[in-house]
Amino acid sequence: MKKSLLLFSFVFFTLSLKAQNDTISISSRLTQMSYSAEAANITFSIFPVPVRENYFNIKSEKEFSSVKITNIIGQDIYREKYNDPQTFAKIVLDNPRRGMYIVTVVFSDGMRIVKKIMIEQAE
Repeated sequence: MKKSLLLFSFVFFTLSLKAQNDTISISSRLTQMSYSAEAANITFSIFPVPVRENYFNIKSEKEFSSVKITNIIGQDIYREKYNDPQTFAKIVLDNPRRGMYIVTVVFSDGMRIVKKIMIEQAE
């Protein structure tokens, strides 16, 4: 009797924890989906792509407060935080190597957009 009561309590406790986890997961997914829908409506561009020199431009209709560039293995190669939010920025890299990079732009309201760029050697 004690073993079956203990087993029942364990199963009930485990299921209630799983239900709480699902609720948290659903609410975080809804928040991410609303940010994704809002991000889809922003006019945002990185040019020229592919990057053939040591610079590229970022232009957005919404003000952004920081830009971070990481290589494909996650190492930061550039990070800039703006005290005065920008809608246009010229990003100058110090001797960039050829390859794929990830550009993360954080907007003033905390929303972020992540884009991939390709850097090639200048001809």
